[in-house]
Amino acid sequence: MNKEFIAALDELEREKNIPKKQILDAVSKALVAAYKGRSKQNEADVYVEIDEKDGTIDVLHRRTVVEEVMNEDTEVSLAEMREFDDSYEIGDVADFPFPVEDFSRIAAQTAKQVVVQAIRDAERGMIYDEYKDRQGEIITGLIQRVGGGSVYVTIGRTEGVLPVNEQVRGERYAGGNRMKFYIVEVRGAENRGPQIFLSRTHPNLVRKLFELEVPEIREGIVSIVNAAREPGSRTKMAVQSADDSVDPVGACVGSRGNRVQAVVDELMDEKIDIIPWSNDLNTNIKSALQPATVEKIVFDEEENRATAVVPDFQLSLAIGKEGQNVRLAARLCGVKIDIKSHSQYYGAAEELLDLDMPGAELDAEGFYNVEDFMSDEEEEGTAEAAADAASVSQAEEAPADEEEYLSPDDYDSAADELPIKKSPEEEEAEEGADKDADEEDVIEES
Repeated sequence: MNKEFIAALDELEREKNIPKKQILDAVSKALVAAYKGRSKQNEADVYVEIDEKDGTIDVLHRRTVVEEVMNEDTEVSLAEMREFDDSYEIGDVADFPFPVEDFSRIAAQTAKQVVVQAIRDAERGMIYDEYKDRQGEIITGLIQRVGGGSVYVTIGRTEGVLPVNEQVRGERYAGGNRMKFYIVEVRGAENRGPQIFLSRTHPNLVRKLFELEVPEIREGIVSIVNAAREPGSRTKMAVQSADDSVDPVGACVGSRGNRVQAVVDELMDEKIDIIPWSNDLNTNIKSALQPATVEKIVFDEEENRATAVVPDFQLSLAIGKEGQNVRLAARLCGVKIDIKSHSQYYGAAEELLDLDMPGAELDAEGFYNVEDFMSDEEEEGTAEAAADAASVSQAEEAPADEEEYLSPDDYDSAADELPIKKSPEEEEAEEGADKDADEEDVIEES
């Protein structure tokens, strides 16, 4: 080993960011392994000293001084050592140098392999230390290849894996494309190095993207309370502000929608609904079910279930395609949500009373449930029946002013009494008689 080798180690330290001392330790281990392999002294106590300045290397075989040698790999006799130095006593330690030039070609190859492996292990350890604390962050990666369903992404000095279950259906992962990924897990595998698992479906990917785009979120003024996501389709996100002067929804949307649009572009046109978060659960449910309008919410605390009443024509809008809107709203608010149309909720009372009043008007009129409305209608019905009875009684007391239908026998006696109204049958018979008379007159004249 010489100064050129030390210079090569210095360059390797700069390029790989691996400390030179760590590489020298690996070289020392490699030389020890090569020495034991050549001498076949597996139990020997061997250590290596390397000068970091000039590259001088010393391989030393350490033995213990004993009266009678039982193991030549670890012991040396007192008589042999006193031939070199009379000061040796039993129990002392003696170091015997081993010439590096005596290493065989096989031993040198073994040393080389150990050094290379040590460098790889050092790189893996540094990569693991770099990414183990970045779990839960997002990172930009370059897609390299697709194999076995998984996508392999280059991130910095290492490679991450995007498993099948973390891929968004419909997204294309073409080689050479740059995308942002969420770091789900970092595993420190001893043999294969650290494994970094990425995701494009995690709800926190949306959170982190908004943190990049919205300064108010990074500064803690606006916070993302919760987010519910169906990757590739739609995300509902609830936000609130610690400063009353800052609109949380407006901060996330940005001027002309530039902030939210940047997130939508990164998620391949995934729709994002941003709602203001409130301490009132009913308000949150109404906001989460948008764009549908909620007329009324009935909450069951025991079952943690809410029933939302919407107009008939907005029932499908509230439920969403394949139930997506109500499903995301339930996950966002943390409660089970049942959607009922106005007719379904108020239908029993409306069919019975032939009512055409919407539920919102019922509440406005002071009726808070169907029972109150029905009891009020019964009272009004009783009052109306009493009024009708009084009208009939007055009609019986008053003289009847009825129109009279006369028979043909009474025409003469009633000729002077006008006006006379005849029945339709009588009018038809009279017209027929007049017509016959006119025909007889025509015949006589001819």
